[in-house]
Amino acid sequence: MMFEIRRLLVVALAVLACVCMWGCGDWFEPDTHYEWDKHRQGKKVVGFLNDSLVIVSDYRFWREVRDDNDDEVANGFGRQALYLYNYRVQESSPRWMDSLDNGIRNDDFEMINGQLSDSVVWAHKGGSLWLWKIGETPRQIKINEKYDGCSHEIRSWRMREWIDGQIIVLGETTSMDSNHYIIWNALSTVDSSEAYCQYAVLDTVSKTLIYKRLDDGLKWIGKCDDVRSRGNDVYCSMSGERSLGGVILKNEIDTLSVPLLFGKGMFWGNMIELRASICLLGEAKVSCVDTAYTWREPLKFYKNDEVVVDLNL
Repeated sequence: MMFEIRRLLVVALAVLACVCMWGCGDWFEPDTHYEWDKHRQGKKVVGFLNDSLVIVSDYRFWREVRDDNDDEVANGFGRQALYLYNYRVQESSPRWMDSLDNGIRNDDFEMINGQLSDSVVWAHKGGSLWLWKIGETPRQIKINEKYDGCSHEIRSWRMREWIDGQIIVLGETTSMDSNHYIIWNALSTVDSSEAYCQYAVLDTVSKTLIYKRLDDGLKWIGKCDDVRSRGNDVYCSMSGERSLGGVILKNEIDTLSVPLLFGKGMFWGNMIELRASICLLGEAKVSCVDTAYTWREPLKFYKNDEVVVDLNL
């Protein structure tokens, strides 16, 4: 009897040790597998290639499930895709499409944050910048960050072509006022504490992102809603004092001719969005092919108040 009690005690201790270590067999760690949704989701406009082609992206969700009972243990998204659609004529399919073979855990992040140039979209994660050019595979640039005369970084939400082949990073910053956070357009914080960075410049050769404040030569862009360059010429979309009094400036002193009144403008590659119209940004003027075409909803384009292109179809 004593021998039997000792044997049972040894078995009980062994079982207890297994439970404490979450081991001793597959019962505690069942096998899993991954499943991808058949349908793509998150379709959105990310840029405009010219006066008739729009760049669109979407992705697919994945889920990790247990083999024994199909319980979900993790999920995410990936396999992002880029499309080119005609936004002036409804067509049955995109003009071009490409997708990534990624998305399980390590690659589970938004690969497409916005448009950098006419044919390049960008994404930023941690210390890396991803550039995806239409017709090519994404390129990863591991970057170092530095501060030049400021210490509070900005949260990037736009990247634009900049002087000397560099990239300007635009975004927002926050400050405290009476125990409340205030969100600023970082460019406009000209009179705030010098600790706040107003923009950043990415040198793709040295792979260095430098956070800065506007110097005397660039203080004028502090009033810009959006800004970019062509070569060494700086273009700025600026709101006016009136609701439809916006202007497009070139190098602070030159005003571009614009065929319609607008409040704010947004650059999309070599195009610019003015009052829902997609127009071409020229060196001395803005040209709108047909202002009757407008983009009013995420995936719908109109002409004379009627939908002419629905990218959901």
